[in-house]
Amino acid sequence: MTEIIVPTTKVEATQSQTAEYLVYYFFGALEILLAFRLIFKLMGASTGSAFIRFIYGLTGLFILPFNGIFSRGYSQGLETTSVLEPATLVAIIVYIIMAWGIVKLIRISSGKQQET
Repeated sequence: MTEIIVPTTKVEATQSQTAEYLVYYFFGALEILLAFRLIFKLMGASTGSAFIRFIYGLTGLFILPFNGIFSRGYSQGLETTSVLEPATLVAIIVYIIMAWGIVKLIRISSGKQQET
């Protein structure tokens, strides 16, 4: 029986790539939490749930700078009140742009060229 040996190459991330990955990871996690907040508010999720209180509490700090830009929209149902929170939508957009901008600054400061 013949054994096939496949050469492996070890590829390590540079410091700037590691920084980029960390920025994308942090902002990606934040975007997911903000999306949960948006969906739960739209669906009128009960704040009696510890998970919902945790999500609202954690993301409340991140949407605070955007509160008051637009007024909230409320829709009263039979059992719940649905809330459209524009501050969350604005926060999602702003944090996406911030993540992109930070990664671009990391690339510029590292001298890494963009491949086209």
